[in-house]
Amino acid sequence: MFKFIRITILLGILAWAAFYTKIQHLQSRSWSEPLAVTIYPINGDNGSNSVNEYINNLESQDFSAIDAFIKQESEGYNLTSKQQPTITSLGAKIDQLPPPAPLPGSDSTAEIILWSLKLRYWVWQNTPDNQSNLRRVRIFVLYHEATKGRLLQHSLGIDNGLVAVVHAFASDVHSAQNNVVITHELLHTVGATDKYDASANNQPIFPNGYADPDLEPLYPQNLAEIMAGRIPISEGQSQMPLSLNQCVIGEQTAAEINWR
Repeated sequence: MFKFIRITILLGILAWAAFYTKIQHLQSRSWSEPLAVTIYPINGDNGSNSVNEYINNLESQDFSAIDAFIKQESEGYNLTSKQQPTITSLGAKIDQLPPPAPLPGSDSTAEIILWSLKLRYWVWQNTPDNQSNLRRVRIFVLYHEATKGRLLQHSLGIDNGLVAVVHAFASDVHSAQNNVVITHELLHTVGATDKYDASANNQPIFPNGYADPDLEPLYPQNLAEIMAGRIPISEGQSQMPLSLNQCVIGEQTAAEINWR
């Protein structure tokens, strides 16, 4: 009997989560009102003083390029509302690290689902307020010291839950590129898919991963499709954009986030 009750409760929780997620999808992708995007900074280097100093000096204005980019790109598509699609602000610093994500390429569906549930519980613990989350995207940015040659962990945007975890460098020099990564993961939360080939050194996939697939000659491209995240400069070679000024939202991405 106890096992039956436990399973019934678990199924009830899963059914509620599925229903809430469906409503969240409909609300967040209607674009009838702006999405409230909140950036929560986290020291990802075990209390590094330089990272703490960088975080303490952050302001909402540091992320204004995100809203400007999304507004500019939205103007080419038929949204139900012509107002600002996103309003990004800086939230409180978070002291607790999120649960570690599965390694890239993990084939374990159960592992990914379990991590997603752990992350959503962690999010609830660390942002326990009474705001509606139907149109609020919470982006947790783990800042790391910008040391030469350092590679960061893969960032993740969760399609279910309007939540993203971003790894970024705590450096003014990297702030513009940080905003590229944040925007990429933000768009994941509202349905956009990756447009690069993880098995081919993360090269943009033709044609949907190219900002201008009809360009003649095809290379070098001048801009990056935001969900490809790189500018193709020759066949098999690409480079990361320096800022959102070198990015566009392509037609397939626009369709995925319900802009078309």
